Amino acid sequence: MKNNLLKIWKNDLPVINTWLSLPNSFTAEAFGKMGWDSITIDMQHGQNDFNSCISMLQGLNSSNSVPMVRVPWNEPGIIMRMLDLGVMGIIAPMINTKNDCEKFISHCYYPPIGQRSFGPMRAQIVYGTDYYNNANNNILSFAMIETQEAVENLDEILSVANLTGIYVGPADMSSSYGLKPKFDVKEEPIFSNIKLIANKAKEYGKIAGIHNGSTRYAKEMIGLGYKLVTISSDFRSMIAHAQKIIDEMKENSSTNTKSDSY
Repeated sequence: MKNNLLKIWKNDLPVINTWLSLPNSFTAEAFGKMGWDSITIDMQHGQNDFNSCISMLQGLNSSNSVPMVRVPWNEPGIIMRMLDLGVMGIIAPMINTKNDCEKFISHCYYPPIGQRSFGPMRAQIVYGTDYYNNANNNILSFAMIETQEAVENLDEILSVANLTGIYVGPADMSSSYGLKPKFDVKEEPIFSNIKLIANKAKEYGKIAGIHNGSTRYAKEMIGLGYKLVTISSDFRSMIAHAQKIIDEMKENSSTNTKSDSY
């Protein structure tokens, strides 16, 4: 059992991550062949549940992409069940305090680090019978920083032992400050927070991650020091490409109609 993301970070390189919002094993399998460093199944705002995640992870089984999941909440049951299914990383939303983060970490790791219960049924099939001995050294834990309260408690959250890193949710952070929720934020104070979080993560020896709406912004975030960058999702990619096609066709149709009228 080896988590390839740890090797990427050891070489001081960024991890390129994508998001699966649609509960479809075929989509997961297709994305798994594209070359993403990691693929995260979204259970919070995506349409995925525990049962759909089983077939999606099976679809990713032959992939070199590391499977992760954003759980719907910082709740021990779903975190431990997803780890037992074989995901290698957990992203937990709305971690606002040190206490929130300490509880999160306790759910992700076996004793003596945490209080994860033993029963890795599928994980043992995928990673072998020595899974228990290697899990604590390979499981990734990311606390989402997405509120004003979390930013104010940033140092305390980052001080939690065994936390892999923090992950910025720019949309919720924007709404927390009274702004319209969106990605690729340049408005203040959100952009200053984004830069602060990258610097603080480096100071504490943690990985900084962030959700992005475009490759251009993601590359800018890498320049700021982010080592886990997520670009779009299966749903957004599908909608954007389909919309581009229909817009181009309607534009051509309009042009042809005008030409025919002369």
